Amino acid sequence: MTRHSHQGRGGPQGPTQRQLRAGELVRHALVEILREEEIADPAMTGVSITVSEVRMSPDLKHAVCFVEPLGGGHAPEVVEALNRASRFLRGRLGRMIDMKYTPDLKFLHDESFDEASRMNRLFDDPRVRRDVDHDDDLGD
Repeated sequence: MTRHSHQGRGGPQGPTQRQLRAGELVRHALVEILREEEIADPAMTGVSITVSEVRMSPDLKHAVCFVEPLGGGHAPEVVEALNRASRFLRGRLGRMIDMKYTPDLKFLHDESFDEASRMNRLFDDPRVRRDVDHDDDLGD
């Protein structure tokens, strides 16, 4: 029986521990690079970036980086600027991490912050609050 005989059954598999470790390594390095380096792009002037997650391909040659500008403003322009600067960032990344290959970087806007805000607004709705409070009264 081969080591990978379990694959292909039971639906899609999540990322491996290797992918997760490599993603965190890249994420931490990118945070440092973005903190220290000045990217010469008007969309990046005075903007702080949160790198919330990095997802690595199984071969670790590609990284999808989820980012959010501080305050959430101008996200499309900031993501475009980061993608334009991806070769520069990849070069800096190669000097900071110890991996066989320095992954190609693709930046996407992290929608989870917007979704969390939407959920908070829903929970603050008086009709929802009334239902939640009613369920709490029944549980006591």
